[in-house]
Amino acid sequence: MTALFGGAFDPPHLGHVAVLAAARERFELEPIVVLVTADPGHKSVHAEAARRLELARAAFPDAEVELDPHARTVDMLREGRFHDPRLLIGADELVDFPSWKEPDEVLRLARLGVATRPGYPRERIEWALTALDRPDRVLFFEIEPVAVSSNEIRQRVARGESIARLVPDGVARAIEEYGLYRR
Repeated sequence: MTALFGGAFDPPHLGHVAVLAAARERFELEPIVVLVTADPGHKSVHAEAARRLELARAAFPDAEVELDPHARTVDMLREGRFHDPRLLIGADELVDFPSWKEPDEVLRLARLGVATRPGYPRERIEWALTALDRPDRVLFFEIEPVAVSSNEIRQRVARGESIARLVPDGVARAIEEYGLYRR
């Protein structure tokens, strides 16, 4: 089984790190591949792909980190590069999962590992599961909540505020070194 953890990582933060650590513990995952989406089809990014790749390598030193040229997950999975893939996502992404490009095909090609946190509304999860052909391919694991978002980090950097304890140290150093997310 190969764990896949993808995203824009603009920038990666301690919430991302917590998801990967909890998934590794729950599912005993190896190898883990972090896929930095070069050009996300569903949102804009603020740092160029090469910089986000460097940030992800700093955030996830124990994982394989590579650039994903696909804008959509299903297109990446169709390549068949990964053995028995388990795609790691958060519960908030599961709620949006039925609106992804070909979600049932994604579930045919990979199983989902969904990170939930205490207090997350179970009815939202149940709704998403009822919209899928293969809810049996969705497995859950719990994480401790980490109150941080990439948007918040970008805003703090733009205001000149500290991002200590929100991102791994190597990510903070790279953001400073490259002058990322400043106005």
